[in-house]
Amino acid sequence: MSTHTSSPFSSANVDPAELAKFSDLAHRWWDTESEFKPLHQINPLRLNWIQTLLPLKNKKVVDIGCGGGILSDAMARQGAEVLGADLAVKSLKVAQLHALEAGTQGVQYREISAEDLAIEQPGQFDVVTCMEMLEHVPDPQAIVQACFDVLKPGGSLFLSTINRTPAAFAMAVVGAEYVARLLAKGTHDYRSFIKPSELASALRHAGFVLEDV
Repeated sequence: MSTHTSSPFSSANVDPAELAKFSDLAHRWWDTESEFKPLHQINPLRLNWIQTLLPLKNKKVVDIGCGGGILSDAMARQGAEVLGADLAVKSLKVAQLHALEAGTQGVQYREISAEDLAIEQPGQFDVVTCMEMLEHVPDPQAIVQACFDVLKPGGSLFLSTINRTPAAFAMAVVGAEYVARLLAKGTHDYRSFIKPSELASALRHAGFVLEDV
């Protein structure tokens, strides 16, 4: 968790191969036994972490890299006004369909990059969440900066990404993709994993104050 105590952006901060990968899996986002099972399993934990540090009721939230809306939907059910932002159109359509079927109020989804949203709506959100996204983009620093720019003064950012350790390689790549086959092969690139010290540096560079790890 970090707190917000501008620069021009490009919407090109996306890896087409990563976008295609998640688009191909879009129809499985809400299948709790699919490749996304780990996200469904961890979602109550991360939601509780956010709620413990900052109750979401009546907060204006943007979920950057929302995918199929697993966290976005859960936050809206806690009384937040949520915008789910992503560039994978198929995933967004699945998220929208789920919201309609589940009757979830207070959540909308848009195809827009974090950088473009920062230009369009600077200083407009109380909370930004960005979960399991930074390890999938070419320039994580630009995403962190965009997260800072869309926050109101005093707003909070919640991030989740994978630490670049041998244990993470063993579990997230070898174990999850090749042994247990919980995830599709190639879902993660170990070289793109981010150490806490690197993330902390990126946060400070953007203007955040790191409060909780």
